[in-house]
Amino acid sequence: MKFSLLIDGMLCDGASTLDVINPATGKVLAVAPRADKAQLDQAIAAARRAFPAWAAKSYAERRGYLEKLADAVEARSDEFARLLTQEQGKPRAEAEMEIMGIVHCIHYFAQSELPVKVLSETEEERVTEHRTPLGIVAAITPWNFPIVLMAAKIAPALITGNVVIGKPAPSTPLTTLLLGEVAAQILPAGVLQTIVDENDLGAVLSAHPDIANVNFTGSTATGKKILASAADTLKRFTLELGGNDVAILLDDVDIAEVAPRIFASAMGNAGQVCLATKRVYVPEAMYDEVCDALAKLARETVVGDGLEQGTQMGPIQNSQQFEKVKGYLDIARQDGTIIAGGSAIEGDGYFIEPTIVRDIAADSRLVREEQFGPVLPVLPYKDIDDVIDAANSTEYGLGGSVWSSDRARATQVALKIDSGIVWVNRHLVLPYDVPFGGAKQSGIGRQHGLDSLHEVTQLKVISEALA
Repeated sequence: MKFSLLIDGMLCDGASTLDVINPATGKVLAVAPRADKAQLDQAIAAARRAFPAWAAKSYAERRGYLEKLADAVEARSDEFARLLTQEQGKPRAEAEMEIMGIVHCIHYFAQSELPVKVLSETEEERVTEHRTPLGIVAAITPWNFPIVLMAAKIAPALITGNVVIGKPAPSTPLTTLLLGEVAAQILPAGVLQTIVDENDLGAVLSAHPDIANVNFTGSTATGKKILASAADTLKRFTLELGGNDVAILLDDVDIAEVAPRIFASAMGNAGQVCLATKRVYVPEAMYDEVCDALAKLARETVVGDGLEQGTQMGPIQNSQQFEKVKGYLDIARQDGTIIAGGSAIEGDGYFIEPTIVRDIAADSRLVREEQFGPVLPVLPYKDIDDVIDAANSTEYGLGGSVWSSDRARATQVALKIDSGIVWVNRHLVLPYDVPFGGAKQSGIGRQHGLDSLHEVTQLKVISEALA
């Protein structure tokens, strides 16, 4: 299959190419077009030309375009899902969920609107609040959920009258390019464009004076660079960054019920989720039983190519992350006791056994850092105040969860966790009408909900004298 960039309404070749690797085989899956700075400049110029007419359309007019885009993606959902599994590695069932997530995302935001709000109205004055589009939004996405995260940036921006340049991670560009191919038949030229690079155009894009907003999901280190590059132009930005999410089990949980849900929250997408459970704290009296339950689940998990029937966990997405996760396995062997997994799987592809680690020091790098892979440390605790301190003793604050048969008690603990979102008796529930984002170094701004529309619009107050 041939893949093309979308620039100014035209599907085109890149100035050069890059190989996209299937992480299940370690072999080249496809050749993607790679843009150079001149093509990026063309895309920005086209977006600038397209913006006035798109912004001038009504919400109803823009809604029609987005509904057609969602329907067109759904019509090719099988193609999208297979391609996503091949470029990202996740099992086909997870890929299908991500593609339907795109469809639901675009439909949801197509129905969203920011109407004029009357703040004050008297005989002397009328004060109204208006939300106007910022201009060109740069949507920069990572490789773990490459297409649904792109959709969650594109849809709020387009419905509010912005235009978008989408830049996927270079190891997972294909589904974004396919989205561009679909959009080319529906959206006006320049309204949505796709640019693929090899991590060499991001700084140019985020620093460009014509870019009004940068919406980035990725590592905290890269987020800091984007924040610095945006400073000269004081452009708006939304950053959803790294996390070291905690799961706290209280002493009244039903282990048989909770353990599979904790395991799923940590091992989904091979642990490559910003909001995944990265460390688990368990009351001392329950520690052995919880560790054994998690280890049993890990040993029973079927790891393999996501296209194969029965696969429950796919590979690490790329070789660089594969080597990093293997490094965390070394740390686990040095600092703790591995009770399940613990090795890379022999053969082609970037496969890691789901790994459970116990008896590990709280200051181990495996506990303190974001491992972004299927290696889960489990730690005991005596006092709930101590575990709350431990949960908060990190620069991250993206998410977390508290588990208990007493929901009110769990909620009181959740309120003490310094994170942007904390779940009670569930994890990774992210409906499109509920905003989420990070505290501390896990990000700035919010995705989803009306907050995501506010991120890409300018608050404008009109104050009128009536007398």
